Amino acid sequence: MPNEPAERSRRVTLTSDGPILVEGPVEVVLDDGRTVRSDRFTVALCVCRRSRSYPWCDTSHRARQKRGTT
Repeated sequence: MPNEPAERSRRVTLTSDGPILVEGPVEVVLDDGRTVRSDRFTVALCVCRRSRSYPWCDTSHRARQKRGTT
């Protein structure tokens, strides 16, 4: 709205193999209508939906690799 004070822009960083990083604090509206909030200075949003703490990323997207013997 033109008469409302301007809000500070939020930086959103897209990563090729992981979460979306958003400068916080943020509110996220989930697909079921619930709203969750984080006051952290940077928030990692899960895009793979493997996270046990969805919508927050818990690095579940990382493939677990077995250590090879050399």
